[in-house]
Amino acid sequence: MRIQRVNLIQDYIQEHQSVSLDTLCEVFHVSKNTVRRDINALVEKGLIKKVYGGVTALTPPPSSQKVLPYEERDIKFSEEKDALCRTAAQFIEDGDIIYIDTGTTCRNIIDYITDKECTIITNSLLVATKAIPYPNLNIISLPGKLKRETLSFVGTECLDYFKRYNIGKAFLACSGVTLENGLTNSTTEEYIIKKEVIENSRENYLMADHSKFGIVSLMTFAKFNQIQSIITDQELPEAYQEYCAEHNIDLIIS
Repeated sequence: MRIQRVNLIQDYIQEHQSVSLDTLCEVFHVSKNTVRRDINALVEKGLIKKVYGGVTALTPPPSSQKVLPYEERDIKFSEEKDALCRTAAQFIEDGDIIYIDTGTTCRNIIDYITDKECTIITNSLLVATKAIPYPNLNIISLPGKLKRETLSFVGTECLDYFKRYNIGKAFLACSGVTLENGLTNSTTEEYIIKKEVIENSRENYLMADHSKFGIVSLMTFAKFNQIQSIITDQELPEAYQEYCAEHNIDLIIS
């Protein structure tokens, strides 16, 4: 557990370059003494440097961690993503309490459930905005700081909210997915929220177009067998099909 936390703290510092001790305590839910011990381990490895009140990274963030602007990601595989949303909407019923993830893959689910009576929990600014014209869609927008690269609200405030609500169905996106590494994401802030959603929802639907399979991003927020359904746009390689069959994971082609 500690090794994993130290690695996550390293990733967080590298992503933000300069972080206060108070922020690390808040994000990782640990005491200052624990944070100081973890930081000392990273300092000994020459990965970070202590400064007054916090730490700074000694190396620039890897290019693989950079998140493309929302507009650029929105263009890629737009038709495939829309088809995924149309298919996902078929599994949403009146009275459902659902979570819709941030990012371009899940946003258009709203377009296909305008006639449903359901509650939507989301930290996506655009999902909430899309649902405004439809009073039958009850929106719970999670609090936090707006992350402009993903147009999502992030922070520990979001985590507290997940403990208050019973999420029936969660529709999640990812940066990459493999059998070995599971569902992965490229930023610490999004990782923390996605992991919390996985652990606090009854049914999890992964929405991923064919380009996401075989890709490993920075952090694993869920093991492959933690999801119940995969919604994708093409037939997956045989190894994925066999794994899904063995673990009772529904494989749905849009």
